[in-house]
Amino acid sequence: MLHSRYIFYSEHMKTAIFKPASIVLVCPDQAVPLDPTALTPLAERAERALLAQGESANTRRSYQSALRYWAGWYQMRFGQAIALPVPESCVVQFIVDHAQRVDEHGMLTTELPTEIDQALVTAGVKGKLGAPTFSTLSHRVSVLSRVHQLEEQPNPCQTPRVKELLSRTRRGYASRGEHAQKKPALTKEPLAAVLETCDDSLTGVRDRALLLFAFSSGGRRRSEVTAATWENVRREGDHWIYTLRQSKTNQSGLDLASNDKPIAGAAARALTAWQIRSKGVCGPIFRRVRRGDALGEPLQPSAVRDIVKRRCALAGLSDEYSAHSLRSGFVTEAGRQQVPLGEMMALTGHRTTAALVGYFRAADSLGRGATLIDGTEPRRGISES
Repeated sequence: MLHSRYIFYSEHMKTAIFKPASIVLVCPDQAVPLDPTALTPLAERAERALLAQGESANTRRSYQSALRYWAGWYQMRFGQAIALPVPESCVVQFIVDHAQRVDEHGMLTTELPTEIDQALVTAGVKGKLGAPTFSTLSHRVSVLSRVHQLEEQPNPCQTPRVKELLSRTRRGYASRGEHAQKKPALTKEPLAAVLETCDDSLTGVRDRALLLFAFSSGGRRRSEVTAATWENVRREGDHWIYTLRQSKTNQSGLDLASNDKPIAGAAARALTAWQIRSKGVCGPIFRRVRRGDALGEPLQPSAVRDIVKRRCALAGLSDEYSAHSLRSGFVTEAGRQQVPLGEMMALTGHRTTAALVGYFRAADSLGRGATLIDGTEPRRGISES
């Protein structure tokens, strides 16, 4: 028999107090009382499932990649499988193996043996030979730190020694003028050249709609483009409204006024053309085009990158452009056309001006404000693009 309890809230004490109630509850005979100090295996699996559902696919992939690398590096460096908790000395070894420093000859070097570097590439856990960027190194240490936190293990990544080493390494990179590489902005002029490569084929109509959709709705991220559905867009006159239900800065899916993104002008016409050609009614907007103009499965985020790179190559542009160039291109173009920061942030979804400014490319903003893709002057901001 279990005595029920209820919560009494005291306005004066501002606290919750448990008081025994007069109701007596009887456990069903088939119910086995649980141990209140430990979760059952089923509850642990349910907890992991709930945590996974609230994690973005991009985050999950980046964590998996980082942990694969940790496992591969640890196996090759120490001749044994990685196990938690990882000793502090191993984290320090990981940092010095991957962080570049200036040696006595003035050359940049790391401590990772060449043969292990090659073996990691051959095994497929490393993309190419050489030291990673500092941001990649920092991310991998952060992922290992997070795993220790989740497993409630002593965290070697948060010791004063490791934190000081990372901090000074970061300063060393900065003193050498090495900063995170930012993709060039795909502003109006290069974007117009890219759009010229999109013909009237089904693939061309799709790519044109995708590029303009991503750009004009606020510089959408790859995952946001591929997650867009016909249920989340609606026609209003000669333009569309796209409702971004969930994003990196709104992971809880709150119903915000800024969730609605306008798609007008050339972008609206391109989306309408794609809807007609694809017979879009429900489900993901952008799908793979198979042989014989048959529509296939929804595009993956990596496909957005591939489309941008392929179209840029066809337009004779630099291979440095990527899917993120659409986001930086929108911010840079909005700056050129003097769109107010508030309006710009409502479209991009940035929470702070500092984060927004990080996408502005001064080198790509030179010259007077550009006209819109369809040749008209902006009435307000760049919502007509």
